[in-house]
Amino acid sequence: MLDILTYLATFLLYILVGWLIWRNIHYQSSSFKNKEDNKSSAAARRIHYTMLFPLMLHAIILYQSIFSGAGLNLGFGSAISLIVWLTALIYWFSGFFSRYQGMQTLLAPIAAAAAVAVVLPLIFPSLKPLENTELPAFRAHLVVAMMAYSLLTIAALHAALMTIVERQLHHPVAHSLLTNLPPLLAMEKLLFNIIWVGFILLTLTLLSGVVFSKEVFGQPLTFTHKTLFGFISWGTFAALLIGRQFYGWRGRIAIRWTLVGFAMLLLAYVGSKFVLEIVLNR
Repeated sequence: MLDILTYLATFLLYILVGWLIWRNIHYQSSSFKNKEDNKSSAAARRIHYTMLFPLMLHAIILYQSIFSGAGLNLGFGSAISLIVWLTALIYWFSGFFSRYQGMQTLLAPIAAAAAVAVVLPLIFPSLKPLENTELPAFRAHLVVAMMAYSLLTIAALHAALMTIVERQLHHPVAHSLLTNLPPLLAMEKLLFNIIWVGFILLTLTLLSGVVFSKEVFGQPLTFTHKTLFGFISWGTFAALLIGRQFYGWRGRIAIRWTLVGFAMLLLAYVGSKFVLEIVLNR
């Protein structure tokens, strides 16, 4: 009963924070007086600190669902919940840096996604603990992989937001919820900074996966759909960064390549887990 109440409280807190963020953004978009702007900024700071409560409860839920019993119970529901929690946590920390405060618009949909993700371990419980979790190579692989997926999730959300901002430039509206965002060029620079870090972590994920495969199976690589889509995603982000460096790729081209690379990453990990655990019940 206590576990169910923790899930419910976390879900409702995420919904509350998301609603407060959207209400404050709407208030800012229709505010023209400095006094009102100061009130809005103070409200944004309070909401930002309030987000810490569902994040902490979510962390407790993840600990209980993943580390209950022997081994790691990182099934489909727990894996999605962990990735979304890390995404929300990274984005929440970015709010303490002034240059990123205009990007807190994305925290509202992230909070909504976290509200859904937090209950996934209940809906899709882990069928069995992961094997070989006592091996250091596998543990390092898991940690780096979760960080890579979380950062590239932020990159995909950032790219989607840039698409909306770019469309708004061509079709302006009187009162937009996105008026406080940084200029598009600044957002694009931030996007590539995120992709660079995510790409490095993704590279380490694939390399540590090779080491883990060699340690357990005696061969450096086992060909699976997860491996295939993982390398396709890596190649997509590598091509994007090369295109940016040597050909000046930007704007819609950069956004499309980012979203395609993220889609391949979803198919690599989330897609394979969903098919194996939910569809095939394995």
